[in-house]
Amino acid sequence: MSGDSGRDDGAAVVREGATLAVGRDVDAPPEPTAKALRDTRRWPDWSPSIRGVESTDRYVETGTTGRVRVAGAWAPFRVTGATRLRWDWRVAGVPATGHRVDRYSGEPERCRAVIEVPLLAAPYVPVCRRALDRFAALVEGE
Repeated sequence: MSGDSGRDDGAAVVREGATLAVGRDVDAPPEPTAKALRDTRRWPDWSPSIRGVESTDRYVETGTTGRVRVAGAWAPFRVTGATRLRWDWRVAGVPATGHRVDRYSGEPERCRAVIEVPLLAAPYVPVCRRALDRFAALVEGE
């Protein structure tokens, strides 16, 4: 988002227990936003870290497995929990980021996309901010 747009994108980082919640407002309804977040085919479109995905499931559910291409190498992943509005995973056996969409009361055409980062991975926060900006542009452009 350019600094001269005059629009606040609602970007923020909040500590939530043992994680940092990196959030960004999205001008789209929660359900299609969450579906886009769970769409493995679209991860490389918005994630600066993911260059490729292989999975038999297009939309992640609890138990979805596959592999992602990160840092020039393929790493296996497993989704450890998923609902309509959130999912968590392990990459190469290590607990990784959580992903969720928060609703705004009384605002059905707006929501907040959030990536939860373990405190130990705090240096990854700028990458998550960039990912959420790209994700919001993708979803809002539909």
